Order: sequence, then C-alpha cells, then structure tokens
Amino acid sequence: MSPRTGRPTNDPKTHETRIRMSDKEVGKLEYCCEKTGMSKADVIRRGIELVYKEVSEK
Repeated sequence: MSPRTGRPTNDPKTHETRIRMSDKEVGKLEYCCEKTGMSKADVIRRGIELVYKEVSEK
C-alpha cells in the first residue's frame, strides 16, 4: 500500500503557516467563505494572489 493518501496533485501543499487574527478578521474571513463557498485556505490563497499581483505591477 502507498503511504500517501488523498487525491494526487501537481501542486502539493507541503508548507504550513499559522497566523493570529482578531475576532473582526475571523468574522470577515468566515463571511467571505459563506458568500463564495470557498474554504478558508482558498480565500487566503486568493488574497495572497491579489496582493502579489498588486505589488508586482509597480
């Protein structure tokens, strides 16, 4: 049996990051998740992409 589980991917997520958030920030994140149907991780990843595009255009 293979030691790996889950679906195969071409973009494995091997790094973890922990952050501290205020109640207000958590509320905003949860609101975004509810409205978009995205997971918290996906909303955060999309936010990173938006900021990256913004700063790389300068």
